[in-house]
Amino acid sequence: MKQPVDIVTATFISPLGLMRLATRPQGLCGVWFEGQRHQTDASAWPTVADHPLLQQATVQLAQYFAGQRRQFELALDLSAGTPFQQAVWQALQSLAFGQTSSYSTLSTQMGRPTAVRALSGAVARNPLSIVVPCHRVLGAHGDLTGYAGGLTRKAALLKLEGRL
Repeated sequence: MKQPVDIVTATFISPLGLMRLATRPQGLCGVWFEGQRHQTDASAWPTVADHPLLQQATVQLAQYFAGQRRQFELALDLSAGTPFQQAVWQALQSLAFGQTSSYSTLSTQMGRPTAVRALSGAVARNPLSIVVPCHRVLGAHGDLTGYAGGLTRKAALLKLEGRL
């Protein structure tokens, strides 16, 4: 897929490691942990640490990690995904702080009960870690399964939210 040329980035040092944030004029389009699977190559994107939306995202992420924020209030750009991926990423946003769901339940709620595998692939490719809370999706029996940022980080995020 061809990458847009209007993306700028900044870094954020979280308690779980370095993160790269990316935005386009339409909204925040990326929040990745360093070394995260399915991360877009951001090497050609300029760093603009004083970009207003990136600064706002940094503040809100810091508040989240400090236990002072339960919901993000940021303009988002999910256009990098397919229509199905975008629908999954929208559905993930309905999972409130401290709430979890399974891949199967989420798939059924989306009206696609047989699309569990496709849904799980879309969850794995979520470009907005934490902000679009893919870490809140668990295996069928509440197992910690699949997280592009690593299961240790997934466990830490769920612990922060009082789920572990």
